[in-house]
Amino acid sequence: MKLKSVILIAVFGGIAFSARCQAVDPIKYGNMNSWVTRNLHESAVIGGHDKTIYEIGPNTTIEGNKAYVNLDGSPWATSNVYAKVSGVTKTSNAIYPFDRGNGNRAARLATQIERVKVLGLINMDVMVAGSMFLGKMLEPVTSTKNPYSKMEMGVPYTNRPSAVVFDYKVDMPNVNSRVKSTGFGSKKTLPGHDNAVVFMFLQRRWEDADGNIHAKRVGTAGRLFTSGSDWVNGYRLPVMYGDISKSPLYAPYLALRNGDNAYYAKNSKGKMVPVIEEGWDDASASPTHLVLMFSAGSGEPFVGTEGLTLYIDNVGLAR
Repeated sequence: MKLKSVILIAVFGGIAFSARCQAVDPIKYGNMNSWVTRNLHESAVIGGHDKTIYEIGPNTTIEGNKAYVNLDGSPWATSNVYAKVSGVTKTSNAIYPFDRGNGNRAARLATQIERVKVLGLINMDVMVAGSMFLGKMLEPVTSTKNPYSKMEMGVPYTNRPSAVVFDYKVDMPNVNSRVKSTGFGSKKTLPGHDNAVVFMFLQRRWEDADGNIHAKRVGTAGRLFTSGSDWVNGYRLPVMYGDISKSPLYAPYLALRNGDNAYYAKNSKGKMVPVIEEGWDDASASPTHLVLMFSAGSGEPFVGTEGLTLYIDNVGLAR
């Protein structure tokens, strides 16, 4: 398993700052003030457009259809991707830098319809929700099968934080519906609006002799954003340790992840394999990895409430 130590000061580096009289370690590039700009060109069969997509990292520009690898030790990956499926190059972008004023920027995670015209004749509408997470996206994406296998979820981490700390804002459309649109067939309208979400899992991982990665859940934190709000600064999301399945704060999206729902990571041989969460760890256990994700949608793929937008800034971990 790839347990090569990532020096904490590099990933979660910087100088600890104080929030509500408790030290908070900022996650590198978690202030969202610098961004990688990528200029790519899509295939002629879908219009041959020039597209710009963004990643969270140092201020720089990358020209051309190149697979992205996290720059300057940035621990962040996004759902903004470069895909090349059956020789056709396509991009997707649903996370953008957002200007909060006075030179301060945030991440804007949007739920939106991506419209593609094939050979100038066939219109394909796909519902996407912007997500960002700690880990890596493996590019170019070459198929739509098993999307988790294209995402290396989580980073090495051995501390036991008391809370995830961040600023947030939510734009929630005044509708009570969702749209399902996969790009194939007609769009369907479903009852109930979608929600934005944040969740954090602390895992203790190990690898067996066959290269399979196992884990136990050490700590858990999460919240669904079910309504709109103005900016909330320094929000603290408490971490719950041990078995939380009987807690009143437990919800299905915080369940152990295994089977088809498992996230993936590279093992010691460099192969992407599922991380099998086998149970809840002791409340006093120390983790080996941290999984953290923010998303403008919390439902199934290709389903969302168009216009639902989550803004995130100043992400850190309280000691």
